[in-house]
Formats: sequence, structure tokens, C-alpha cells
Amino acid sequence: MIQRDRQRPGSSERRLDLILHALSHRTRRRLLARLTSGPAMIGDLAKPFDMTRVAVSKHLRVLEKARLITRTIDGRVHRCALRPEPLREVEQWLADYRVFWTQTLEALARHTESEGKP
Repeated sequence: MIQRDRQRPGSSERRLDLILHALSHRTRRRLLARLTSGPAMIGDLAKPFDMTRVAVSKHLRVLEKARLITRTIDGRVHRCALRPEPLREVEQWLADYRVFWTQTLEALARHTESEGKP
């Protein structure tokens, strides 16, 4: 049996790609925002959108693939819930760049201040 992503180099980059892809669409971001208030049935998630349930389900599958949501099935009822852990990966990735931007902005401020002095 082959385990995918867990032991191969670059698996964290692939996970980050999936997460960022999932977050790149406003519909999926809106679905995640709705799930911050608690689990919801797919029908309830689909109501505010001007699209079919099939289209909403496709968005939910992208979120599932990125592990941003979980789906539980009880008979014909499908419930989705937010999984915030992958968002921590994005937060960590952004934190790595925060140092760069802070240093760059501080250098710009020093340069601007020094140009303004006679």
C-alpha cells in the first residue's frame, strides 16, 4: 500500500497549493465563512447562492480536498463542518513573509525620513 503525500518531499507545498486554490474562489470563501458559525446541511449552504446544488457541491468537494471542511452523512442528510487546521498552514506561510514586509516597510520609512531632512 502506498501512502501519498505524507512521506514524499514537497507534500507540504502540495497541501498549501490545494488550500490556496480552495481559498481563491469567493464562493468557497463565503461557504467557509458560513461554516464558522457551525455545521450546516448542503441545502442550507446552497440557499444564498445563485447556482445549482450541484455547483455548490463541486465547491464543497474542492474544500474537502483541501481538508478545509469535513462532511458527515446521516442517511440522505449531508452536513459540512469547518476544519480550521489547514488555515494554520497558510498563516505560517504568511508569517514567513511578514518579516520580509516589516523589514522592507521599515527601510522605506527610514529612506523617506532621511530624504525629508535638509
